Amino acid sequence: MRQYRRRTVLAIWAAAAAPMAVLAWVVAPAVGSPSSPRYPLTLFAVEVAGLLWQGVLAFALVAWERCHAPASRPGEDRRLREALWLRAPVDRTGRRGGRLWWWLVPFLVGYGVLQVLPVELPAPSGHSFGEFLGSDEAREALRGAWGMLALVVLGQLANTVVGEELLFRGLLLPRMSGAFGRADWVANGVLFGLYHVHMPWSIPGAVIAGLLFAYPTRRFQSAWMGIAIHSAQSVLVVAVVARFVIG
Repeated sequence: MRQYRRRTVLAIWAAAAAPMAVLAWVVAPAVGSPSSPRYPLTLFAVEVAGLLWQGVLAFALVAWERCHAPASRPGEDRRLREALWLRAPVDRTGRRGGRLWWWLVPFLVGYGVLQVLPVELPAPSGHSFGEFLGSDEAREALRGAWGMLALVVLGQLANTVVGEELLFRGLLLPRMSGAFGRADWVANGVLFGLYHVHMPWSIPGAVIAGLLFAYPTRRFQSAWMGIAIHSAQSVLVVAVVARFVIG
């Protein structure tokens, strides 16, 4: 696996963080009024573009690597999966899958506990999608809004499958040991937290979450570990929104 220098890691980090910051703090206020009770919907819709961009960036960088690697047709799809660690978990003895998936349980529990701990700073009014979902306004705004449900599903998939996780755990993490050594997963988790400049009040919790995603991904060399843990929140968000839409 090709290893990145620290400046390359930081450049890719900036390529993910900067668009999200611009979308949240420049584009969203230009599209909708921050004082509107429904502004969290505008903010969410705008940020989906930034999440999708991260998936495009991850695939583009892997494609660039493959263009500069020796040409070989057989096993091409497998090499793509390997390049992004989209494979079953493997332990140090070479055992794959099976009972190793049970390692998800303690990290899922830890992520669930993190959601109820007061580790985040107060969010500015109108900037918390979670608080919005707990309001009466959400029930009114989302009733029968099937298009919004589709966007939420797309946004959550972009967030935890083809966006943040694919970029941070699929692309970056396997290529960070050359620059950070055995602390690569720690650096990955911290960078993931700091990437949240589009919602800086969440950075403390995002750093802890990033470590929960990065450690099992590195330990078992499988991006599916981070994807599965991170997706627990996505499933809950989609379920809540679907309930409001159906009415």
